Amino acid sequence: MSDPFHLVSWLIVRRPDGFVLLGRRTGRYGTGLWGLPGGHAEDTETLAQAAARETLEEVGLSVDAESFALLGMSRYVDAGVRGADFFFLATRWQGEAQAVSECSEVGWFDPFLLPPDALPWLAGTLERQLKRESGGGEWLSETLG
Repeated sequence: MSDPFHLVSWLIVRRPDGFVLLGRRTGRYGTGLWGLPGGHAEDTETLAQAAARETLEEVGLSVDAESFALLGMSRYVDAGVRGADFFFLATRWQGEAQAVSECSEVGWFDPFLLPPDALPWLAGTLERQLKRESGGGEWLSETLG
């Protein structure tokens, strides 16, 4: 049996001023680092539904998966872990951002001036995905290691 292929959905929640919502992660992946709300898709949900569920679970925002824009994806192989990250954009939500689970705090950040303790891949990914949203950039990126 081969190792699982991870399907991960991330949501870029963006305010009208351009700032994006990040959570300081706790738990298994990226503990202590700032990252987007997101996580593994369950077999019974679409990728957009996974992003909506994870956003509610992690940062307390209710978002409608039907309103998301799919910005792009990234295939990766990292230390034997294989998967694909899917990036969605939400500009509408209900509720106030708050750390719920798998996050110790939340904050709004300029996507081009991230804190130094953000996930190492986040700055490049946000730049690529938000450029894609405005009509440029690559839809697919691949990191093979």
